[in-house]
Amino acid sequence: MAFGPFLLLATLEGLLQAAVLTLTALGLSLVFGVMRVVNVAHGEFYMLGAVVAWWVASMFSLHPAVGFFAALVISPLIVGAIAFASERLILKRLNYDPVSTIVATIGMLYIIQQTVLLTYGPDARPVSAPFYYRIQLPWFGYSGYNLFVISAAIVLLLAVWFVLSRTRLGLIMRATQFDREMAQAFGIPIERVYAFVFAAGAMLAAVAAVLIVPIRQAHYLMGLDPLLLSFIVVILGGLGSLRGTVIAALLIGLSDGIISMFFSPTLAKIISTLLVALVLVFKPEGLFGAKAR
Repeated sequence: MAFGPFLLLATLEGLLQAAVLTLTALGLSLVFGVMRVVNVAHGEFYMLGAVVAWWVASMFSLHPAVGFFAALVISPLIVGAIAFASERLILKRLNYDPVSTIVATIGMLYIIQQTVLLTYGPDARPVSAPFYYRIQLPWFGYSGYNLFVISAAIVLLLAVWFVLSRTRLGLIMRATQFDREMAQAFGIPIERVYAFVFAAGAMLAAVAAVLIVPIRQAHYLMGLDPLLLSFIVVILGGLGSLRGTVIAALLIGLSDGIISMFFSPTLAKIISTLLVALVLVFKPEGLFGAKAR
């Protein structure tokens, strides 16, 4: 193939990675933006979403689409319930202290990871895609499921934007993020908002995992890379900035896809790390983050 087809293929692969990364990083950014909690266990909620998706899909012997779409509904709900319980039992008792919550979520990371290892095992296991269809482009055929993942991520991002900017729930979350004490003075149940946000962040990660697991399989160690990339995205975009998260995820995803195609995946990771270092030096609040006052 000539340069143009290679570039198109690299761009499509980059958009696929950006779509999944945006959902994962959005959950991390949402939790930090509202709660001011750095959730180090976020990648394990992603992994848990993939593992639960495999478990749910394996219970259905019908068409793969039945198991997949059942997993797409059930897995985020289960992961969200676990995150909700974790917030109530652990983070609430620590009064959301920044240092204590980092240590606590590191502990949650290992508990979730080792529990999955003991119950699920060390093997990577696939989930069948709901359909297998290749869209024939002028130079090559491309997976229709990959395009479905990109489209689903866009729909979910629009839904999150609508909730945050056009609903009463979004107004409550933004008020809590802006001034916790003032929101509490107006009768907003801060602790319930925090529990909901922590669960919602984990559910976004679980949805991303369910969407990608037919391509990359479920494994008990699969949460590490999404966690690191999500931190890179929220640092670049600005902690707590949803717009910055989306733009940074597109930047990282597209650059990773294109650089990996024409050069090497290692170079793509080096450039991502270099971008983070430059942002931390010259604009510590991130590209779209608000400066501390």
